[in-house]
Amino acid sequence: MQLPDNVRYNEDSALVEKIKNALEKTGGYCPCRLLHTPENVCICKEFQEQIKNPDFEGYCYCKLFYKEK
Repeated sequence: MQLPDNVRYNEDSALVEKIKNALEKTGGYCPCRLLHTPENVCICKEFQEQIKNPDFEGYCYCKLFYKEK
């Protein structure tokens, strides 16, 4: 998965590994979301919108990614 320059994985490598394993089990759907909808495929629509916002800095919903300003 190609990440934008201002987005990185969480610095907690154990958490990243856990979420990546969960993504494999869910077929790419965010493991922190109940619904398996197109909007919840990783990188989810919510975080894609946050990435577009130049004022946003922070983690995605499941904390797999961090967007820097």
